[in-house]
Amino acid sequence: MNNSIAFGKDRISIEDIVSISERRSSCILSPDPEFARKIDRSILFLDKLLANQGHIYGVTTGYGDSVTVQVPEPLLGQLSVNLIRFLGCGLGDFFSKKQGRAIMGARLASLSQGYSGVSWELLELLKEMLEKDIIPVIPEEGSVGASGDLAPLSYLAGAMIGEREVYWGDKIIPSSEALALAHLEPLFLRPKEGLALTNGTAVMTALACLAFERAEYLTRIASRITALTSLALFGSSNHFDRSFNKEKLHPGQQEVANWIENDLHVKPQSAPRISSRYPIHSAPHTIGVLRDSLPFFRTLIENELNSANDNPIIDGIGEQVLHGGHFYGGHIAMAMDSMKNCVANLADLADRQFALLLDDKMDGGLSRNRSGGHQSQTPVHHGLKSMRIACSKWAAEALKLTMPASVFSRSTECHNQDKVSMGTISARDCLRILQLTEQVLASTLLAAVQGVWTRIKQGKLPTQTLDPAVNSFLEEIGTFFDPRQGAHLTDQVLKETITRIQQRIWVLYGEAS
Repeated sequence: MNNSIAFGKDRISIEDIVSISERRSSCILSPDPEFARKIDRSILFLDKLLANQGHIYGVTTGYGDSVTVQVPEPLLGQLSVNLIRFLGCGLGDFFSKKQGRAIMGARLASLSQGYSGVSWELLELLKEMLEKDIIPVIPEEGSVGASGDLAPLSYLAGAMIGEREVYWGDKIIPSSEALALAHLEPLFLRPKEGLALTNGTAVMTALACLAFERAEYLTRIASRITALTSLALFGSSNHFDRSFNKEKLHPGQQEVANWIENDLHVKPQSAPRISSRYPIHSAPHTIGVLRDSLPFFRTLIENELNSANDNPIIDGIGEQVLHGGHFYGGHIAMAMDSMKNCVANLADLADRQFALLLDDKMDGGLSRNRSGGHQSQTPVHHGLKSMRIACSKWAAEALKLTMPASVFSRSTECHNQDKVSMGTISARDCLRILQLTEQVLASTLLAAVQGVWTRIKQGKLPTQTLDPAVNSFLEEIGTFFDPRQGAHLTDQVLKETITRIQQRIWVLYGEAS
């Protein structure tokens, strides 16, 4: 691990959570005295209230609609453990280890705000589990996004008390075993700690952090694909001219147009159409919508990440218990539902670009069906036609999933949770759309690379006229993809391309490596 991220003082960023999820950064608790003061005072104040028979939701009462049930003092110790157990009804596939680490990081960020009434022992164990890579096995399904991600976070809480299962290396084992192997003790829950661990938005927020990073990179790879497609189709570079794009006042669109123009710094030898078709000349206006939306998404995600988002809030310094709806994931739901739309439009754009590259009525003399290889073999090969059909399927599924999840609020839990965010469903949908879009972009990229290679082979696009960054990009792709093999392109090449996109192998347009 290259660096440590301190929780408890400075704001935690999306990049911090992604770095933790990929094990590129470790976690520490900030030595800042003000952070220690907030944690200490919240614990002392909570103990003081309990000693004086204070009335606190979820500490001395039941949960949700059972708020009117007063819990007898002898049973208070069982309340948190029973909460974790009864919430354990999640189903579906499990979140990956990477996603699990992001969830743990997001929960640690919220609890480190110092308003959740949790102990140093809880914070230290959460940090140590991350450091020793003891990651809870969490089902994806079960959260309505308010009161927070209750069901999935109960699996994190359960792992910390020595119940449920965890990832340990390449195995799934009981958390009690993993804690023992790591020389860690299961957490003995103090009052409020079961609620503090489960009653928050950490799952949807963590997924949003991972989605943001993938979406940001897709604006870059979609721009490079557009440039390559334009080169292969003899598109006009005038569409991306700075003097033209400065008259449309969206900075993200302008940035995308500048990227593409830099890739096309030498105009093609011939441009038979004064105006290229829409998937080329309007690409900055499509990619730019996502590019311009990213700062807004970042604000929503990082504000949520750095908030105390459970209920009640324990203000130890001000000596207040504050009840309300900070567990409601509406802002993350908004970010994810909006991101879904923007990302799916990139899938649609690339699918249209692929269509232009494959159709011999519009491709300007590229080999039929992008079959590659020797012309004599063209009649017996169908090239990329099947991949083109698959792209249509992937794009259609991505577009189908753009229906906002946040508008499907359902009344639940005795009509107590009768307005909920569905933010976790939004985030899960967004990740699926990202996967589908990455598949479409990978396919279109290979078709565009093959198209550029064909133009070079035809002598219509001299390699010395290509931008050096584009040349290097093509050379790297050539290490695993021979464009002459379009006649029998394998799924392994496609998978390798998707992996490179997801791992951000290609550093594009001044991006930090």
